[in-house]
Amino acid sequence: MDKILKIKQALTQADAIVIGAGAGLSTAAGLSYQGEDFQEHFSDFIAKYHFQDMYTAGFYPFSTLEEYWAYWSRHIYYHRYDQPFRQTYLDLLKLVKDKNYFIITTNVDHQFQIHGFDHTRLFYTQGDYGLWQCSRPCHQQTYDNEMTIREMMQKQKNMKIPTDLIPYCPYCGAPMTMNLRIDQTFVEDAGWHQAKARYEQFLYQYQQSKIVYLEMGVGYNTPRIIKYPFWQFTKSNPQATYICINQEDISCHESIYQQAILMKADIHQVIESLLSD
Repeated sequence: MDKILKIKQALTQADAIVIGAGAGLSTAAGLSYQGEDFQEHFSDFIAKYHFQDMYTAGFYPFSTLEEYWAYWSRHIYYHRYDQPFRQTYLDLLKLVKDKNYFIITTNVDHQFQIHGFDHTRLFYTQGDYGLWQCSRPCHQQTYDNEMTIREMMQKQKNMKIPTDLIPYCPYCGAPMTMNLRIDQTFVEDAGWHQAKARYEQFLYQYQQSKIVYLEMGVGYNTPRIIKYPFWQFTKSNPQATYICINQEDISCHESIYQQAILMKADIHQVIESLLSD
């Protein structure tokens, strides 16, 4: 049987669907950390620091907070707030909106909420571009950054923001930083723990049901978050199906091979095919 037909059948018959989304899904949707968009929005930073892409540039140790936030306000703005609707996510929503689904993602670009997915069915494990936290951190709380990011974008000049826009922790006075899991200082706030609890409850409720673990664009940077658990969940449930769609590696553990559907293909095209009659 054709793999698309197998996936359609598995999704149709499933009692529950768990989507594991990695960077490859947003790439398939057209989000890019390099290329023309990077050249257009960061030409001054590229000229000065010879940055190759937006991802590695995010780790550069800028000498001043004014320059740090000039870079990061652009990074956040163009990947979180200045976002058009993307057909890949709109189509994925069409595919699952009437089904019993939950999504776990390592992406931090907020694309699921932007495109109308139910926020109570989402678990962002690695943070969100729209949130700040104390850099120490002295407390486990995050802060919405949209208004300040937009002001930073409007007022920055010569690769620097005005000093009075630098965000500081309201409790200890330390500089704020992004709520992204890059080291042990990552803040898991109340919302993060609530999402984790809902995800774990969903897994528990359907652990022995006819469930599909649909992995999309997940690589091997953090396989212990989505990939390896999906393999283990599938192995422990004979009724489970593991589906992996990726343009790169589509391997799985040999113990679940008979329960797996592996497609080395463009995610956008696969979703379109699944929606067609």
